[in-house]
Amino acid sequence: MRMDGMLGSAGTVNQHVNMTPLLHGNLRVCCMMGETDQLSGSQARGTASFGTPFPGVPRGGRSALARGRPVPVASAWGPRRNEAVQCVVPFLTRPKVPVLQLDSGNYLFSTSAICRYFFLLSGWEQDDLTNQWLEWEATELQPALSTALYCLVVQGKKGEDVLGPVRRALMHIDHSLSRRSSPFLAGETESLADIVLWGALYPLLQDPSYLPEELGALHSWFQTLSSQEPCQRAAETVLKRQGVLALRPYLQKQPQPSSLEGRVVSNEPEEEELATLSEEEIAVAVAAWEKGLESLPPLRPQQNPVLPVAGERNVLITSALPYVNNVPHLGNIIGCVLSADVFARYSRLRQWNTLYLCGTDEYGTATETKALEEGLTPQEICDKYHIIHADIYRWFNISFDFFGRTTTPQQTKITQDIFQRLLARGFVLQDTVEQLRCERCARFLADRFVEGVCPFCGYEEARGDQCDKCGKLINAVELKKPQCKVCRSCPVVRSSRHLFLDLPKLGARVEEWLERTLPGSDWTPNARFITRSWLRDGLKPRCITRDLKWGTPVPLEGFEDKVFYVWFDATIGYLSITANYTDQWEKWWKNPEQVNLYQFMAKDNVPFHGIVFPSSALGAEDNYTLVSHLIATEYLNYEDGKFSKSRGVGVFGDMAQDTGIPADIWRFYLLYIRPEGQDSAFSWTDMLFKNNSELLNNLGNFINRAGMFVSKFFGGFVPEMVLTSDDQRLLTHVTLELQHYHQLLEKVRIRDALRSILTISRHGNQYIQVNEPWKRIRGGEADRQRAGTVTGLAVNIAALLSVMLQPYMPTVSATIQAQLQLPRPACSILPTSFLCTLPAGHQIGTVSPLFQKLENDQIESLKQRFSGGQLEESLALKAKASPRTAAGPTAAGPQQVQALTEEVAKQGDTVRELKAQKADESRIAAEVARLLDLKKQLALAEGKPLGAPKGKKRK
Repeated sequence: MRMDGMLGSAGTVNQHVNMTPLLHGNLRVCCMMGETDQLSGSQARGTASFGTPFPGVPRGGRSALARGRPVPVASAWGPRRNEAVQCVVPFLTRPKVPVLQLDSGNYLFSTSAICRYFFLLSGWEQDDLTNQWLEWEATELQPALSTALYCLVVQGKKGEDVLGPVRRALMHIDHSLSRRSSPFLAGETESLADIVLWGALYPLLQDPSYLPEELGALHSWFQTLSSQEPCQRAAETVLKRQGVLALRPYLQKQPQPSSLEGRVVSNEPEEEELATLSEEEIAVAVAAWEKGLESLPPLRPQQNPVLPVAGERNVLITSALPYVNNVPHLGNIIGCVLSADVFARYSRLRQWNTLYLCGTDEYGTATETKALEEGLTPQEICDKYHIIHADIYRWFNISFDFFGRTTTPQQTKITQDIFQRLLARGFVLQDTVEQLRCERCARFLADRFVEGVCPFCGYEEARGDQCDKCGKLINAVELKKPQCKVCRSCPVVRSSRHLFLDLPKLGARVEEWLERTLPGSDWTPNARFITRSWLRDGLKPRCITRDLKWGTPVPLEGFEDKVFYVWFDATIGYLSITANYTDQWEKWWKNPEQVNLYQFMAKDNVPFHGIVFPSSALGAEDNYTLVSHLIATEYLNYEDGKFSKSRGVGVFGDMAQDTGIPADIWRFYLLYIRPEGQDSAFSWTDMLFKNNSELLNNLGNFINRAGMFVSKFFGGFVPEMVLTSDDQRLLTHVTLELQHYHQLLEKVRIRDALRSILTISRHGNQYIQVNEPWKRIRGGEADRQRAGTVTGLAVNIAALLSVMLQPYMPTVSATIQAQLQLPRPACSILPTSFLCTLPAGHQIGTVSPLFQKLENDQIESLKQRFSGGQLEESLALKAKASPRTAAGPTAAGPQQVQALTEEVAKQGDTVRELKAQKADESRIAAEVARLLDLKKQLALAEGKPLGAPKGKKRK
């Protein structure tokens, strides 16, 4: 192995090894410091000395790293200052550093790839967030930073000319640091991501004028890393006190960044991009355009029920089954049902044979808990919330083929059959489990009846089955400071006999299945990472029974008083819901040869869909269809925090309907910020901006103008079109953007595909603006003909956009198609090329605006309305710091105080009735706890100290 361009210095850093890569335009130098194993003079010729880059490697650790040891040779940067040495990789024609030659003869050119390689050799365990940052750095930050440094160092530009290309990237880093409230990119300590990004940014941001003051989190992060001795030493080694000018000899030899080319002759990069198209591409696009509707395939006949068809692409889509015990918030909606709906609608536009299923997950602890809270039976809770869920998804225009539920005879039958097959094949174990039992409630506490401190990350509200913060699965007895969620008493540990799925025995089958499935599939990176980490850490037997009454009964002697754990049978709910849709359900679920299964969920559900259910299905040996493409999102946060129904923080599904904002606007914004690569956050201010800029001013403006020109200038009939070479280039570019849209959605990159729609719309707006048909229509015959061509081409682009929009904004899509009177085949099929679907002479309907402007005061009012919990937390802190008397200023509005007063009175009546009826003590305790919580909220709203509840005297 040899390395060019890797500089460093020897030094001991208290057992802690730092790797600090520096990006210099296209040059990046990696300085590695730690306990050193000095290279010999011959090995180090042409380089500075550098130390062992592997954390934890002892002095003189040659033998352990024999294959992975980088041996530097002549570098593109000489040993004296920055003396250039022309040493290149054999197949390159210009200097390129850094480069690492592996023993295999292959080369690594990216510092992030080289650093990742060394870190992996050192035993570093990859984590999803770090990998996402490294991918972002390579694809987003690098191009922008190369442009900025070229402007600064080679062209001598300053100010906004330099900062402009990287401003968005810097804002992204700042926003991510602020939202996570952690000092570093991937957590509380430095990671590989911090090292790579700091090294990339240092040459530019060392000049304070390029580190905007308003980006406080970025500023703090950068200063923290820059102040560390290893980073300072690395900067000194590379820049030699010359600052960014040390990079000039290298950057002058590099080609001008593509984003700068042509700027002096054109202010329209789109026109420049069109000019680079090949004649063949243009000819193919024009030929497709001219064929028009004739080239569309016949519409697929409607089936009821939808069943797989031999020889066709059969797509089965499921969305994670939402718990029936609460109302879904925006994060739940984008994480599963809405994302799956976009793909289902797209699949139908492609004429794929598509079935989209979902339903409410109704068994388990969560339902029993909610039933206790509301004084209803579990079945009554399920009935109530199933309707609430269905209504919400109906309002959001989710196109389920069937929306079912898991409390059905089919669920019992299929679950018990899979269990019996697993039992018969030796994949079920019995063992005694230590469980938490609440003596006050006189019951074993299932996972969700327990809350405490996570033993892994210290999160104080971890559930008894999983920590929402770090995502690790937990056994309830592992929780620190556990509490019964019903009565808040401290439970004790007792023994109970349970059944376990023998995952270790099934592990080899799962790994073999994944080896066949993952290559070529569209599993998201986080789904792959989480699944592999489970296998890497070693599978363990997983308990599949619970001490509950509300669930699928266990058909085994001695376990009649138990039910199946919800995460054993919840995923079987997909099968039973299909069985409620059609008695031919096995054609979908026992047909892996003909069915492509796409499953959508948030990342916390990945282990159960990627490991637990496949293990059950493989162990049952009944030819079950397993997931082909597992699509997992990250988390959507609300403004600067989390959604919380109890604290009134965030927008929940039933509330969105009352905002006056149409469902399609909600769909658009949630899909625009869909957390595909990393967590994202809902922001009212950003929603206003995206609506007014992207929808109103871009998309809506273009489609409205195109239709209005047809109505106003041509009597509502599409005019004749005589395409010029410029028009042909435009329709070719639209075709290529359409094909890019297809490529993205076929890979289920939903958020990115939405950008393609907006890009085409921007091209359309620019096309109209440059050609000015409103002026040409008043000119001579040639000008009027040109106005007709521009209008005809524009309205056909609008027609295409209406179909591309259908998966994202179905109501808006249908409105556009009605206004343009688009022929039915063109509405139902999305081709791979831009076709003329509105030929000359086609009559359109009445055109009207599609979107309304969102006003600042409207959004500010909604922002305040949905941030109630933040107000309560603020009041609680103030009350704790300096208690006020009842005569002090009112902390909340009179409406909130009145509403809480009524709730306290109502809850008080409920508690008195239960006591009068001598109801179960655990139920009374739950209602009393709720009453006390409401009284606390009321005290805060009234500005009263928490220590003096209303009606009580201080002692």
